[in-house]
Formats: sequence, structure tokens, C-alpha cells
Amino acid sequence: MSRLTGWWKNRSSTQKVELYTRWSFHFFAALQGFAMLVGLAPEGRRALLWVGPAGVQVALCGLLASRALDWVLGRRGQPTRLAAALVALTAVLTAAALFLRSSGTITHEAVAPALVANMVAFATGSLTLALRRARHMAYVAPGAALATAVAAAAAGLPGGEAVGYGVGILLTSLLLTLACGFSSWLLKTVTELDRARELQAQLAVAEERLRFGRDLHDVMGRNLAVIALKSELAVQLARRGRPEAVDQMVEVQRIARESQKEVRDVVRGYREADLAAELEGARGVLTAAGMECRVETEAGRALPAEVQSALGWVVREATTNVLRHGDARHCVIRLTGPDTEAGLTLLVENDGAPEAPVGPPGSGLAGLRERLAAVDGTLEAGPVGGGRYRLTAVVPGRRLQRMEARA
Repeated sequence: MSRLTGWWKNRSSTQKVELYTRWSFHFFAALQGFAMLVGLAPEGRRALLWVGPAGVQVALCGLLASRALDWVLGRRGQPTRLAAALVALTAVLTAAALFLRSSGTITHEAVAPALVANMVAFATGSLTLALRRARHMAYVAPGAALATAVAAAAAGLPGGEAVGYGVGILLTSLLLTLACGFSSWLLKTVTELDRARELQAQLAVAEERLRFGRDLHDVMGRNLAVIALKSELAVQLARRGRPEAVDQMVEVQRIARESQKEVRDVVRGYREADLAAELEGARGVLTAAGMECRVETEAGRALPAEVQSALGWVVREATTNVLRHGDARHCVIRLTGPDTEAGLTLLVENDGAPEAPVGPPGSGLAGLRERLAAVDGTLEAGPVGGGRYRLTAVVPGRRLQRMEARA
């Protein structure tokens, strides 16, 4: 059963919306074809002459809808030629149906209205998807209704019947253009929100890299410049046989050792994460991404620096995973303990997680286990049913006591 439903459950909300929208328009095409067959049925064998042209028009409507959705998502160019071909074919078939009705070739009075309404209304719906501005979409239904009424009058149909064609086309086309326009807007909006969330995660990573690069430049820039100058001075003094060259090289050695120590301090500050800051940062980032994030802390006393650093990295990695994987709407981060028996427990749980992992496994969880191993901690992560994903990090209480006693 999971294989049958996994193709749907393992998709993100954006992918689900896209799949739902596409299959809705596939259903529209099938509905149009079925409605045409039902409408042509009273004509008997003469209706077979319309099956081919009407089938081509139905296929063009479905193809234009599919290509237009790709254009909305930025995957291909605007299908202007296909839209023009659909408009031309629909106009020709509509005019032919109206003239055949006027000449009496189409004998049954319900056939021509059903044929014209189906062709024009579904064509306007597909055409709406291929338009960029809402103002242009608003002109489609009235324009189609006016053109149909004029064509009916030109075909020699009575004025009242021509007006009836116009009103019928206006109502049916207006319904489909509204549905198609809203579907296009919804799909585009959901896709842009998903891209914005992914971009936000990428910007957070880029900002951290820039900060680290800036700190490293501030530390090393001045010292490297001094080392270069003193080394050049030592070379000049050595060439002249001056004993001061040794003093200059001793100074270079001292500065190099200080630089080495400062780099270690920068890296240590980068690697060590403050737990309180990470918890607040996770709340802010997830809330900004449109999620409901609840942070609960029960740790009563100050924690050792090693434990704060390890758990801070757990919060940072878990937050990144929530942003990048699945489609979470609610997230809970709970810090309980420390307790002598159970120890200190950090739990991160969110909804909207796929039942099966998408893509190859990353190295983030393995890195967290290595960091927690330094404080005898353990990490468990995985789906817990109902579309929820839970990550639990535990630091033993006895290890906490030993670190506190050592401090």
C-alpha cells in the first residue's frame, strides 16, 4: 500500500499543487471530449465528420494548458504560437458549426450550441493560462462572447439566437477563465514561496561563510602584512651581513605563532555554538519561513560549554533540515533535564516530512553523532508516523556531573 501512495506522500506541497493542477487540466480535456461526443450524438452518423477536427481542438487545448503551466513555472517560453493555432482552429470550427446550423445541415437544434460552447469555453480557459497579465485575462471571456455572437449573426441566424450564443459563451467562458486564472496564480505563488524559502536557507549559509571569512581576514590580514615586511627587512639585513637579521626573523617567528593561535581561536569560536543563541535563532528563522515554532526549555542550571556547543550544533542542523526537507508547518524544539538518570534531552519534531527520504543521505546527522560522542551523547532521528519527523539528542546525566565537577 505504501508503494501505491508513496508517489504522492513523498512529494512536497509545491509538487502536490503542481501535480493536482496538471491533472485537473487533463481532466478538463477529457471532460471536453466527452461533452462533445454527447452533444454530437443526436446527429448520428453525420457526427463522425466532426470527430477528427473536434479531437484536434481538444488535443490543442490540453497541450496548450500543459505548455502554459511550464511557462508559468519558468521552464519554457511563452507558448504564443500554440495559442494562436488554438484560436485560429477554434474560430474556424465555430464559424463552420454556425454556418452549418444556419443552412440546416445540422438538423438537431441542440447540437450546434453544445459544440460551440464546448470548443470556445475550453479554448478560452487554456488561452487564459498563456497570458501574463490579469487585465488581459479579463478580456478573454467578453471577447470570445462578442466574436461568437457576431459570427452567429454573420452566419444568418436570428438576432435573438445570436444574442443567446453570446450570453451562453460569456457565462461558460467566464467560469473557466476564472478557474484557470486562479489556478495559474496559485501555482505561481506557491512555487515562488518555495523558492524563497530555499533561498533563505542558502542566504543563511552564505552569511555565515561571509562572517567567517571576514573574521579570518581581520585576524590574518595585518599579521601577514607585518610578516612580509619583516621578512623582507631580514633578507636585506642578511645580505649586508648585519646581525639584526636574526632579531627580525625571531620577531617573524613570534608573529607567526600568534597568528596561528588567533586562527585557532577564530575556528573555535566558529565551531562552538551557544545553545541559547541557537534556540532563538531557530525560532526566528522558522517563524520567518512561515512555520509555527515553539521552543520549550526546562534546563534549570547553566550547562558546560562542551554540552552547549554540541547541542547548539544539533539545533542548527535540525533547523536546516526542517527548512530544506519536507514541508513543515509546525515545529517543536524541547530541551528537558538535566536529570541524574535520564540526562539532558533535546527534541526537535516537525510535521510535513516525507515517509521515505528523498535523494541520497547526507553527512549532517553523522557529523552530529560525532560531536555528541565527545560528550558521551547519542542521537536518534527518523519519521515517527503521521508525516512527523523527530530528532532526539541525549547527553547522560553522569557525564554532565563529571564535567560540572571538573569545571
